[in-house]
Amino acid sequence: MAKTKKVKIEDATVSIVENDYICLTDMIQNLEGGNSIIENWLRNKNTIEFIGIWEQLNNPDFNSLEFEGIKNEAGLNRFYLSTKKWIKQTNAIGMIAKAGRYGGTYAHKDIAFEFGGWISPKFKLLLIREFQRLKEIESNQYNLEWNVKRILTKTNYQIHTDAIKNHIIPKKNYSKNKEWLVYAEEADLLNVALFNCTAKDWREANLEHSKKGLNIRDFASINELVVLSNLENINSLLITQKLDKTKRFEELKQISSNQLNMLDNNDYIKSVKKLSDSTYVDLKNKKE
Repeated sequence: MAKTKKVKIEDATVSIVENDYICLTDMIQNLEGGNSIIENWLRNKNTIEFIGIWEQLNNPDFNSLEFEGIKNEAGLNRFYLSTKKWIKQTNAIGMIAKAGRYGGTYAHKDIAFEFGGWISPKFKLLLIREFQRLKEIESNQYNLEWNVKRILTKTNYQIHTDAIKNHIIPKKNYSKNKEWLVYAEEADLLNVALFNCTAKDWREANLEHSKKGLNIRDFASINELVVLSNLENINSLLITQKLDKTKRFEELKQISSNQLNMLDNNDYIKSVKKLSDSTYVDLKNKKE
């Protein structure tokens, strides 16, 4: 299992691997009883029913007949179930028993969250929160990379100072007249903060581009896309702080201006200019 990430839950450092499998062994690393906690959890009839239903919903090769036999035995004094036994008898995929130095018992996030609740409600909630935070970070990084690649591959696209010019930015004083804020969606909050234009106003001023499915962000420079990604993160934070739209817009407008000026003045990205559909060259280095 590759691409291991780690999150801190109270005193435990918990590994999360590809396909959202979380290490149960890490979750109980500092608890008295060690691996017996996982075994006791697996003996519980409610646990058997939960992981069995999960498999039926997600695993077409799950052996439901064996599952029924195990469920019927659960609760008896002689009943014992290990992760390996569960996987072998039912062909389960929701849990993994990994050997070796970095081994342990791993479970899909749905099952791991359930196990977290067995440890304590607080542990479960902290695990969910940290997992979601990790996913938000991954999503933001992916969206930024995707946006940059999308722009760089556009036909006849030129970066920054030589970017496409043949579109119109409506001349409206959005900062002075803030009536648009009442009904504005979050995307337009960012659009006006960065581009000084709502998506609707831009479409109305650029009907030909709009008919082709293009929007204001398709004409952004790489620097603007970098700032846009930052604004998305900052706006999420401001929302959690319960700032109203007017205050958030003012904050975003100021941050947008500062960050864009900084990137423009550093002149890192705009030294790259497109020569053809497949060739880029650093003009600054070429002159030297």
